[in-house]
Amino acid sequence: MTVIAGRYRLLDLLAEGATGAVWRARDEDLGRDVAVKEVHAPPGLGEADERLLYERIAREARSATGLRHPGIARVDDVVVARGRPWVVMELIPGLTLAETVEADGPMPPGEAARIGAAVLAALRAAREAGVPHRDLGADRVLLANDGRIVVTGFGTATGAAARDGRVRGAGAPGQSDELRALGALLRTAVGGAGGGPLATLIGELLREDPDGPTPVERVERELRRLASGGPAAGAPSPAPYGPGDGGRGTRRGRTDGDGDERGGEATAAAEAPPAEHRPERAPAGPRRGAVLLAGLLGALLLAAALVFHFVR
Repeated sequence: MTVIAGRYRLLDLLAEGATGAVWRARDEDLGRDVAVKEVHAPPGLGEADERLLYERIAREARSATGLRHPGIARVDDVVVARGRPWVVMELIPGLTLAETVEADGPMPPGEAARIGAAVLAALRAAREAGVPHRDLGADRVLLANDGRIVVTGFGTATGAAARDGRVRGAGAPGQSDELRALGALLRTAVGGAGGGPLATLIGELLREDPDGPTPVERVERELRRLASGGPAAGAPSPAPYGPGDGGRGTRRGRTDGDGDERGGEATAAAEAPPAEHRPERAPAGPRRGAVLLAGLLGALLLAAALVFHFVR
């Protein structure tokens, strides 16, 4: 088995693309499993630009080692081997947002808003620490098995950094770039269709606004309102996930090989009580007219019997 920097033993290939591969590895020094990203320069990049790209990724990944936030995948170490950087990260079991949407279909707006609020909180924390995200997308958001929503890719994004071969002089993305990426992520989560308050917010985030970027605080506030399913969200919440709804409720469940469910959290929703808990309706009684008629017939029969008795 391959050992990187005399310490990280590569075990399983978890994912691979044109700009890198992610391995499950064993940290021999600490005796724990970690995720190791092997960085590849995009195809067609010149040798000088490739060297600059690797230097910048190593520098930014080292900056990301200082990030400590529950919504950010922890970066533990950065080593250079075989002429390129290898980024050692926290190993988090789960599926990406892209994989979840592909498997389960579009999400309800409330769940998408909940994920968006968590992602925005992570982006704000990283930006305040001086480590903006360069390439946010649905494949960079992990829905962890422990219920966390975790943003990955800080300091390891090669595609955006070297897009169209433009490595030299590329500056850090602005906050408006992150908000636009968040809008695209939300559009992916809900399948790009539908209306309502979330669709309006997505359109606002994706629009090139000449008057300036949308205030981050207002976006975060609106996402939290939509996620809560309160009156300000504009639409009633869907029913919670249950065994009879085919897994298409507000909870996105996933199962592992042993059939144990894993994934997001359920969103509370108002619904009618189940049939076994509903009070039974009392049977309808006889109408008042029918009661009166029966009484009248009884009186007539009684009178006839008396008359017959006296005649005899």
